[in-house]
This record gives sequence, C-alpha cells and structure tokens, in this order.
Amino acid sequence: MLQVLLALKFLRNFLDENPLCVCSDEIGRTKKLLSNDDQVKLKQKAGHIILRLCQDAYFFEVRFVIPDLYPEEQVGIELRDTNFPLLFQKIFIGNAVEIARRCVVPPAVKKPKNLPFELKRSLLPVTQFLIMDCVKYCPVQICSLCQLKCFPDNPEDVVTNENEDKYVEKLYCGHLVHFGCMNAYMKVPPFQGGKKCPSENCGLRVYHDKWRATPDLAEARWAHQQARERELAEVVDFLD
Repeated sequence: MLQVLLALKFLRNFLDENPLCVCSDEIGRTKKLLSNDDQVKLKQKAGHIILRLCQDAYFFEVRFVIPDLYPEEQVGIELRDTNFPLLFQKIFIGNAVEIARRCVVPPAVKKPKNLPFELKRSLLPVTQFLIMDCVKYCPVQICSLCQLKCFPDNPEDVVTNENEDKYVEKLYCGHLVHFGCMNAYMKVPPFQGGKKCPSENCGLRVYHDKWRATPDLAEARWAHQQARERELAEVVDFLD
C-alpha cells in the first residue's frame, strides 16, 4: 500500500512539474508543420507553449495555456504579438477559440444523424488551423478579381480603412478579396440564386455583412443604374 502511495505521489509531482507531458504528441506533430522561420518555445513549469509563426514579412505570435484538467478542458489561447490587420487578428483568434471549444463541448442542438459526441484533444486542431489556414495561407492569396496579391508585401502598407478599394475582406467560404473589387463584382449580373464566390472552382454563395442585398433587390438596383446611365447618354447626345 505504501509503495502505491509513493508511486502516486511521484506521478503527481511529475505532472505538476511537467504539465506539457499530456500534450507531448500534439507538440511533436505541430513542430512538423513549422518552417525554418517559425519558432516554438515550451514553458514546462508554467504549462505554456509560445508559437511564433511567419510567412514572408508577416508574423503571428500566440501563447497556448494547457489547463490542469487537459484534455477535458480546452486549451487557452492568447495573442501576444502580430502585424496582421486587426480584422484578421479577430478572425484567427476567434475561430481558434471556437475550434478548441468544439473539441470539449457537445453541440447545443443534437441532430439525429450526428454520431455521439466524443471528447477530443484541442491543441493540435488549433495549431493546425493557425498554421495552415491562417498564417501560411493569407499572405500569399491572390484576389481572383484583379489577380493581385490581397496583402501587400510590406505589412506597413496594409490598408486599414474598410471602405478603401485595397482593404482585404474574407468571404464565408474562406477566400480573400479586395473590397473594391468585390464591391464592383456584387453590383453586376448575374444575380439569380445569389452572387457566387469569384474564386475558381469555388461556386459557393457569397455571405458577408457588407453585401446582404437579395437577388431581386440587387437586380432592381442594377436596372435603375443602367436606366440612369442611358438617360445621361441621351442628354449628352442631345447637347452634342
């Protein structure tokens, strides 16, 4: 009995001093996704992992906090530093937190076809998302409408005014576009069935707070604009 108690005490002390051992496999798999410019620092006693991800001139540094009850509790996610635009900071962190939450919290509404909920470890899904779908993805994306890079090569040249043409927007499907390009695209037909993402091989309907007009309303606005342009052309012809 004494030996069992001593073994349990040793195990408890080991876990207290090495809280990252519960996610060592996830840390190892995360490291395989990193490039030479990326950095990972392990704060073993604090139970923290600091990940600095880089793509071209852009960087994103985040701290993961491993809770005592991991994996039953989701990993904590804290933004430390970045030069990505504010919109994308919110998108990256907001989606990362939601991914972690879904790993440990069952859906509020159960659908008959869904399989029974199974608890999942949350660190690796979050690191995979931030690396592959965020930091390594966004800086290299091309606006499918103008065929120019969405993000400027120099982060200091990022447009922060959301009404300017080169402001970068993220569509529901995940593709990036310039605001000016997308705004012009949304105002011309076809409108039937809703405007589709202009990216090749996507075809998903555009869902965005800035472009919420129904197909009928968009069609009416376009027809009105065309009528005005014809009237102006007739006036010019008359004056000439």
